[in-house]
Amino acid sequence: MPDAPHDRIFVAIDTTDLTQALALAESLRGRVGGVKLGKEFLTAHGPQGAQKVAACGMPLFLDTKFHDIPNTVAGALRAALPLKPRLINVHASGGAAMMRAAAEAAAEAGEERPLVLAVTVLTSLDEADLQAIGIPDPVQTQVLRLARLAQDNGLDGVVCSAHEVTALRAACGPDFKLLTPGIRPQWAATGDQKRIVTPAEAVRLGADYLVIGRPITGADDPAAAARRIGDEIRAARS
Repeated sequence: MPDAPHDRIFVAIDTTDLTQALALAESLRGRVGGVKLGKEFLTAHGPQGAQKVAACGMPLFLDTKFHDIPNTVAGALRAALPLKPRLINVHASGGAAMMRAAAEAAAEAGEERPLVLAVTVLTSLDEADLQAIGIPDPVQTQVLRLARLAQDNGLDGVVCSAHEVTALRAACGPDFKLLTPGIRPQWAATGDQKRIVTPAEAVRLGADYLVIGRPITGADDPAAAARRIGDEIRAARS
């Protein structure tokens, strides 16, 4: 469990501008728990760009969302280990064998092993979206199904909406890590996320980590926005 309130926050740096990414990471050092680098950044700059961000002294969450045959996912995760990520993820819908292969590859890092999380249902999807792709169950049913599959196959936790945190805690126990994107303070715009909560609400529900992007990176003063969110989390815990 993160110690300080701000340690729970991984700020999403979703940009192809390396200079901007480095400036953000530098300005937020000590004010958030780490940075999330996703497909935009990683496609533009690859491992070398990620290493430059890590050199700012910020723990990395590599939002790779690997989803392929087990051997390919294991090889990809193994290739990411030299970056020493704190967190890395795969899609739970890749299946049991794929997740086992990811967990085994991560274990090769020994004491520097990253936490491997599974993406359940993207927070941009609601039940109508699931039905459109052939999944008739409610969102929470699908999330719980995939979370149990991830836990049974050696993964450390899941990426989920904060709306599923309570049910996931009951199903998977207190040690299963829950990382929640779709976090928006009340003073920030909703954007394209459909299933969102505030940082304080997510912490009260029991989320371990929060991914927060535009409310921080789009602010006139990102460091001040991060500090404000950290204060809200601290208040929620008191």
